[in-house]
Amino acid sequence: MTPKKELTPAQTEELLDSLKKRFMENMQRHKNVKWSEVEDRLESQPGKLWSLFRMESSGGEPDVVDIGGDKDVLMFVDCSAESPSGRRKVCYDREGLESRKQHRPENNAVDMAAEMGVELLNEDLYRKLQEKGEFDLKTSSWIVTPDPIRKLGGALFGDRRYDQVFIYHNGAQSYYGARGFRAYLKV
Repeated sequence: MTPKKELTPAQTEELLDSLKKRFMENMQRHKNVKWSEVEDRLESQPGKLWSLFRMESSGGEPDVVDIGGDKDVLMFVDCSAESPSGRRKVCYDREGLESRKQHRPENNAVDMAAEMGVELLNEDLYRKLQEKGEFDLKTSSWIVTPDPIRKLGGALFGDRRYDQVFIYHNGAQSYYGARGFRAYLKV
């Protein structure tokens, strides 16, 4: 049975209040966007609220972030200081998860993102997010891995150390308590 992807009126109100508060407290992330535009966009696409709720409830602290791209699209991106706490200890994808012989984690980043209705950040978006603040100072986050790397068993992740953004590789089957994934949602 597929879970219902709708919020109650109380959940919707609480989510919108949290999003508005975060939006107003972090204007540097979206200098040319007004909250009224965001609210209108969300009201015209209520199905997106469920995905934002999932981002929020898993510790992502989603916010509108101006990281280039289509000016007619708003991008909500996980802006929690560290990789979202409810999305850690996961392999990169299903193939990586199934290749583990022992100590399998419960899930993987690619499937979790799909189930939430969001996308993993790619390297370019991860670097652009890091221009808006300092993220993953103690954690790391899986990012979209190009097919040639993935076909060889690897996967990419990023973090910020020594005031620099680093992109690394690991086996897709690996997982760590301090590695999760960041995502975005276009609205």
